[in-house]
Amino acid sequence: MTDMLVRLYELPDSREERETLAATGVVCRRAESYERSAVLAFVKEHWPGWVDECTAAFGRLPPTLFVALEGTEAIGFACFHAARPNFFGPTGVVECHRGRGIGRVLLLQSLEAMAAEGYAYAIIGGVGPRVFYERVAGAVVIEGSDPGIYGERVGGWGDGGGPEG
Repeated sequence: MTDMLVRLYELPDSREERETLAATGVVCRRAESYERSAVLAFVKEHWPGWVDECTAAFGRLPPTLFVALEGTEAIGFACFHAARPNFFGPTGVVECHRGRGIGRVLLLQSLEAMAAEGYAYAIIGGVGPRVFYERVAGAVVIEGSDPGIYGERVGGWGDGGGPEG
């Protein structure tokens, strides 16, 4: 799976879409350190192969993980600076909640946070839904990046699939 590059200085603003989701009862926000166990349990239930990267995201202060909540139930997440500095991913939205714009908001919030740290570009590692990243963030393929950093993973992909969701 190939990597993609995003220009962080040309991102669409996520504010309006966050507010639209909030009006439907879905809040997308940065996870708090004290939510680590609950968020990791959610990720393990749906994407067990991504728990390690989410754990790494919780190792930073503030955590480099955004979560989507409907009430108090986690329905999606997105990490950055997890596999490597300046990398976005992994990310996932529970299948029955896809198509509502949740993944888009989580992606944009993560990229906005990276831009706020001073990065001009971000790498999306081991992309699954290439068209999604092209459409939402203007991402472009990094030629010659397949298999990238995910090519020699101990034990393969395990139960969780590839690096993106």
